[in-house]
Amino acid sequence: MPIISRFFGIVIFMFWREHKPPHFHAKYGDDEVVVEIENGKVSGTMTKRALALVQEWRELHKNELLCDWELAEQKKALFPIKPLE
Repeated sequence: MPIISRFFGIVIFMFWREHKPPHFHAKYGDDEVVVEIENGKVSGTMTKRALALVQEWRELHKNELLCDWELAEQKKALFPIKPLE
């Protein structure tokens, strides 16, 4: 489970060779969501505040996330992505 970013107690990660569509996982405390990179569709539960931060970060780093997704499909090392500040 490569961690690609951490901010405000939120951990963002991807798994290698996962199913499509391109997505990432976000964990905050006991809550975890799966977020589609391109459209922001969410599966799972997370507080509204934390989820808003995740979505803001996703919008800022969409291209980097898609690059990491391609690397994950090939089971290659992922690049860290700058946290939300």
